[in-house]
Amino acid sequence: MTEPVDTIGGQTAAGDRGERRRGKADLHIHSLASDGTSTVAEILDYAEHRTDLDVIAITDHERVDAAHAARAMAGARGLRIQVIVGEEITTRGGHLLGLFIERRIRPFQSLRASVQQVHEQGGVAVLAHPLVPYPLCASARSIRRLLAEPDAIFHPDALEGFNPTTAGMPWHRRVPGFIAETGLAGVGNSDAHRAENVGQAFTTFPGRTPADLRAAILARETGWEGSFYPFGSQFSMFRRQVRKYARDVRDEVRGRLLRDGTGRDLGYPGGRRRPPVFDDADASRRELTGREVGG
Repeated sequence: MTEPVDTIGGQTAAGDRGERRRGKADLHIHSLASDGTSTVAEILDYAEHRTDLDVIAITDHERVDAAHAARAMAGARGLRIQVIVGEEITTRGGHLLGLFIERRIRPFQSLRASVQQVHEQGGVAVLAHPLVPYPLCASARSIRRLLAEPDAIFHPDALEGFNPTTAGMPWHRRVPGFIAETGLAGVGNSDAHRAENVGQAFTTFPGRTPADLRAAILARETGWEGSFYPFGSQFSMFRRQVRKYARDVRDEVRGRLLRDGTGRDLGYPGGRRRPPVFDDADASRRELTGREVGG
């Protein structure tokens, strides 16, 4: 059974107090490859050394290349942290997290078709920041419509019970009751756009591994914890994003003018090449430096 909690202020899930520590996962993280401001190496470094997370998912908008790179780098370096490949998919019915997938899912399809395609890859479909009255968030009506489908391939597997983005704060208290009504699993995620925000919110689950997490979501045995971002923190993150976008434009234009086969930095070894190709030789470097590792 999902464990809804009042996460404001980072309170601990009641079901976890006094028990053996459950696994912790942050399943909504963005890198330089989309609108994040940290490299894959920086994200892995922070998750490994500054959090007690067991599992993370890189979920860049409309792409999975940095997530594949993160999984390979974590494995090659023998890290404690385990990485799930994911994508935040823009659908006409709101943002959808596709977890445990290997291939990119095309954006701007219906929410129904996108959930189906996540499941066709054997993945798990999680509705991101639901119930917020904003075009990128799934509405209660659209979620109920999916759950009424006779074929379970169209049913989402979980909802984000807590996303700490300040903009969603007024609607947060509606979500736990809606999760209880639908019977879906609830998860908590940071929606981090910089490495130091990884773990601001997280999912709790029995076990420690990605396989344990997947089983817990499907069995509705997840919980969540976390706290909202201070407004000032969100504002400083937006400023970092603006600077990143300016660098992206500069580097793309420079690469085109010089015709040197480079472009903007996608945040992993080989991510400056055009076309980008992950440099797995660099993934064998075992030490994380917290700085950019460029290709």
